[in-house]
Amino acid sequence: MKKTFVHFRKNNKGMGTVEIILIIVVLIGLVLIFKTQIQELVSTVFEKISVDSSAILA
Repeated sequence: MKKTFVHFRKNNKGMGTVEIILIIVVLIGLVLIFKTQIQELVSTVFEKISVDSSAILA
């Protein structure tokens, strides 16, 4: 019984999955918190790209 418990405690193959899930949850939370700021930034960047590309084509 003790040998099984020690093996279970040393076996950490699932740790990577748990860590990745926690990172994804934190990233989703940050996106939800800063959603409007991200949308404004992306909108501004695409507007500048559009203006610059029309200046190059003209």
